[in-house]
Amino acid sequence: MRTGTVTSVKESRPGLLELAVDVEGAPARALAYPDLCGPVTEGDRVLLNTTAVHLGLGTGGFHLVIAVAGASDTDTGTEGHVMKLRYTPLQAAVRTVEEQSSPHHDLMAAARSLDGIPVVWVPLHSMIAPAVAGARASGAERVAYVMTDGAALPLALSDQVHALRSAGLLEAVITAGQALGGDLEAVTVFSALLAARAVAGAEVIVVADGPGKVGTATPWGATDVASGMSLNAAAILGGRAVAALRVSFADPAYRHHGVSPHSLTVLREVAVMPVHVAVPILEGEQRQAVWSALREAKLEERHQVVEASGAPALDLLREAGLSVESMGRSMEEDPALFLGAGAAGVLAGRMAAGSARWRKGAGR
Repeated sequence: MRTGTVTSVKESRPGLLELAVDVEGAPARALAYPDLCGPVTEGDRVLLNTTAVHLGLGTGGFHLVIAVAGASDTDTGTEGHVMKLRYTPLQAAVRTVEEQSSPHHDLMAAARSLDGIPVVWVPLHSMIAPAVAGARASGAERVAYVMTDGAALPLALSDQVHALRSAGLLEAVITAGQALGGDLEAVTVFSALLAARAVAGAEVIVVADGPGKVGTATPWGATDVASGMSLNAAAILGGRAVAALRVSFADPAYRHHGVSPHSLTVLREVAVMPVHVAVPILEGEQRQAVWSALREAKLEERHQVVEASGAPALDLLREAGLSVESMGRSMEEDPALFLGAGAAGVLAGRMAAGSARWRKGAGR
């Protein structure tokens, strides 16, 4: 922890301030969440957590404001009684969609099923945009994002979600578990998925951790492996789970080259119920490498493996003027990664459109 002085407010958006600060005579970048630390303005003395910058973490190139020195009393959170970031100095009360004071309590108490709507799991936060765009490009008009709590916890940190909302591609966000800041707050991933359907009226749900995943180069010590449990939650609730593959060919030396071993672990070991696996249409050696990995893992024996084009998703993102990156690489530099997420979104959108036609024909 270090103290610093705010020299300017560089950017402000709902729930997030980007600041320029002076720390021990050196200029630095800092982020503040006013809902947790109170208002921050130029000239304020602030207490900062500087650990991520000190460690040189790739997603932690900024300090975080803990508190403002000499600030007046500030009320954080909402009128709800469920605490998120529980038992930390920044714990905040939120009104969850399930609690009795929520206007949605009765609806949530009766909610039991997702009624067969598609739920797309993507292993990286950077894959959310092409998944959402793929669903929209295939006809889904209402797409919701459920943010799980394996990585960043405040939704406001996500540039991608902010851009998707601004472009009108994402209808609602539900923050589950310890994650907070969504349009709706939920205690569990199960409730978050049900709320996306029952309250937000989603036709397709995309579920993933927030920004800043953790990996340890071990089979099980990665947050995207843990978030794969969302596939089971979707299936348990009667949704049609769709898994996006993490595929990359940008760096042959990278341990996630080809099909990520974490994706294979999730689909071979974590997803205990059958799911749809979306395989992006690739060409030549890349296509052969992907299918060889899937067959070696015997995924076709457990799941419904479907090849789909992710190109409509990327086209829609470009039309909307949205630029997305993963690990510092753009859609042009690592197209297979984004095509993988886009293919899952396209598949889910087609599934949703088919269900809508069936319901209309059946008079439901």
